[in-house]
Amino acid sequence: MGIERVNSRIADIQSRMIALQTQQAAKTAQAQPTTVQGGGSGDDFAAKLQEAMSGTTNTAGTSARSFTLNSKGIPTELAAYGNGKIPANALEQVGSTRHKLWAPAAQGLNQMIADAKREGVTIGITDSYRPYEEQVDLARRKGLYSQGGLAAKPGTSEHGWGMATDLDLDSKAQAWMRKNADKYGFVENVPREPWHWAYKPKTA
Repeated sequence: MGIERVNSRIADIQSRMIALQTQQAAKTAQAQPTTVQGGGSGDDFAAKLQEAMSGTTNTAGTSARSFTLNSKGIPTELAAYGNGKIPANALEQVGSTRHKLWAPAAQGLNQMIADAKREGVTIGITDSYRPYEEQVDLARRKGLYSQGGLAAKPGTSEHGWGMATDLDLDSKAQAWMRKNADKYGFVENVPREPWHWAYKPKTA
């Protein structure tokens, strides 16, 4: 009977966590702040509770949760939606900006911005999740990367998965990123775009 009561309590806690996460996602989707400055998401109670219960936190303070990836390295939970079609409840706000990313990427970026700020480094953000329609418009205006332009083919952009951000970096911030970004899951992977940083989740 003791084990049954424990299992019941665990199930109850998990259901409460899911409810809290759903409420937080709904609030985030409705928020439209205009101030552009980095900040942590430490007030996300549900995320912090989940981290505390799982005990999986890396040295940078971000979640070390791993994900199931498809053959292209896309988390299966995102692949099910489609590039540029990620729903609001799967996205999370970056600091107090209007920008959003896939929730784990946003959490990593928020922590990175906060940690850099404590070291006197300012990391700005100019772009984030990009819906399919915006990808089409960008390709029309800036040309395809494969043809010398600056846009990925619509439907293939890392921005369309909510897993890439364009950052505003001075030379000090760029050097800090190249030294520390991988601790938060971000990599510089587009040679002609030093401002483009992609989030690479760990496989399960």
